[in-house]
Amino acid sequence: MKKPVVLALIASLLALPTLVAQNTLNFPVLGEVVELDPRFRDLVGEGAKIEVLGSGFAWAEGPVWVKEGRYLLFSDIPPNNVMKWEEGKGVSLFLHPSGYTGATDYGGEPGSNGLLMDAQGRLVSCEHGDRRVSVMLKDGGKRTLVDHYEGQRLNSPNDAVFKSNGDLYFTDPPYGLPRRWEDHRRELDFCGVYRLSKDGKLTLLTKEMTRPNGIAFSPDEKTLYVAQSDPKAAMWKAFPVKEDGTLGESRVFHDATSMVGKFPGLPDGLKVDQKGNLWATGPGGVHVFAPDGTPLGRLDTGEATANCGFGNDGRTLYLTADMYLCRIQTKVKGMGF
Repeated sequence: MKKPVVLALIASLLALPTLVAQNTLNFPVLGEVVELDPRFRDLVGEGAKIEVLGSGFAWAEGPVWVKEGRYLLFSDIPPNNVMKWEEGKGVSLFLHPSGYTGATDYGGEPGSNGLLMDAQGRLVSCEHGDRRVSVMLKDGGKRTLVDHYEGQRLNSPNDAVFKSNGDLYFTDPPYGLPRRWEDHRRELDFCGVYRLSKDGKLTLLTKEMTRPNGIAFSPDEKTLYVAQSDPKAAMWKAFPVKEDGTLGESRVFHDATSMVGKFPGLPDGLKVDQKGNLWATGPGGVHVFAPDGTPLGRLDTGEATANCGFGNDGRTLYLTADMYLCRIQTKVKGMGF
């Protein structure tokens, strides 16, 4: 084997996440936990640390816990991968390609973004490059759930959440397009929040948000939270959910625009715990809000933190923070556990 080929092979191997077993008692830690309100002590225990489970990813996103197999899946968007993390085994490649199946180059973020599990335990993916929401079938392959609105291709589905009745709510900013909003392949002149009903009907719920991103329901499903990752208007909005599943007039749940530039990151992915508190990635890390919008605390990673998700028995919060996969133990369970 020629020397340049050997060097290229070594470089490619070094670029892969570690596949060896890990010492699960002594993970390195990242950042700090910041209390802003005494109620935060009921959510994150004293001495809880942000543990680093894996690193070296290009841009980690969309962590989702797979209950059936007791492992975590998450997107690594630029290399078009879904990765798998298991306790004691570490990180391995789960799926490639994850969000783009084309044969030509498709920009810097072609892979899957938000991931979630449906009621049948199947993986649902928001795919940047293929500009669709898909479901992975248990007997092999994927099926497109939605990729068009009124005959025009979606921008690049970003994140999604299921309502208890099986309806899927998702956001559609332009981040997966090679030139984003300026891309000539963009067909829609807005960034929408949609509902895909169980019967396959797609409804545009709102196009008021400039860059809709993370999305989650309150425990009673009467409120839909949506993050807006616009540096000029970095905020989280709350929409009342009507009886028919459509949305009422929004209100600003919390505005973080003043933090942009002072801390890395923007409002991005988010989850809700069983008490109705919002765990929302944003400038500096994960912001934790009471249901009334009061900031309770932050998990400051010091990195641009993309998303989070509860796992294990519901009292472990997994974080994707730039090149890192992290976790922290909580005292409250996430929704769905």
